[in-house]
Amino acid sequence: MDQAIEFATNHYVLSGVFVALIVALIYSFFASALSALKEITTHEATLLMNKEDAFVLDIRAAAEYKKGHILGAKQVKSELLNKGDFSSLEKHKATPIIVVCNMGSSAKGTASKLLKAGFEKVTVLKGGMNAWQGANLPTSK
Repeated sequence: MDQAIEFATNHYVLSGVFVALIVALIYSFFASALSALKEITTHEATLLMNKEDAFVLDIRAAAEYKKGHILGAKQVKSELLNKGDFSSLEKHKATPIIVVCNMGSSAKGTASKLLKAGFEKVTVLKGGMNAWQGANLPTSK
C-alpha cells in the first residue's frame, strides 16, 4: 500500500489519468444500464423481428441503403429525421422499432428523438449494418 501511495505522489499525472479512465468506465457502464434507450444484438433483433413483427428503420444514406439493407427495412430521409418529423412512422408508434445505421452510433440520436416523440419501444442495433453483415444475416438490394 505504501508503494502505491508513493507511486501516486511521484507520478501524479499517470495516477490522474488512471483514475479518470476508471471513472469514465464506470460511468459508461451505469449510463447504458440506466438509459431508456436500449441497444440490441443481431440475435435479439432477429427475435424481435420474427416474434413481435418489429419495424426496422434504416437511417443510412440512400446510396448505402440501395447497396444492401435488412429485409423489410424502410428508409426515411435524413432531412425529416433531423427536423424530428416522424409523421411517416405514426402507424408504428406502438410496435417495436429497430433503428439501424452503419456502426450503431448515429442511430442513437434518432432513437432518442423517437422516444421523446412518444414512440414506445425503440431500440438500436448494436454495431449497425456492419454487425448485421458480419453475422452473415440476409440483406436485400
